[in-house]
Amino acid sequence: MAVNKRAAGADKEQLAARYLVDNGYTVLERNFRNKTGEIDIIAKKDNYIVFVEVKYRSNNKYGYAVEAVNYRKKQIIRHVAQFYMATRYKSCDIPCRFDVIGIDGETVTHIKNAF
Repeated sequence: MAVNKRAAGADKEQLAARYLVDNGYTVLERNFRNKTGEIDIIAKKDNYIVFVEVKYRSNNKYGYAVEAVNYRKKQIIRHVAQFYMATRYKSCDIPCRFDVIGIDGETVTHIKNAF
């Protein structure tokens, strides 16, 4: 039986969002996109805007989930984050960071300031 990757991805993004809320974050946006790309979750904690990329692997045959965020993906996330900040906030003084949540099977790994 084939697994619907889109549904599985949405399920894991929901798990990541719950993880963030359980750890004191406020989720501001999910699947924010523009013509450049998409950011899975945008959250806020301690006055930081946090841009979160969620990656899932059912097993580590091809590496761990957090290892799947390559240079190109980081560049896309940075560009989308710049667009988000420019359209949502007038001040340039709001700190932000880029996190990765990797889900390997049922294990959640949260890397703060990943890039």
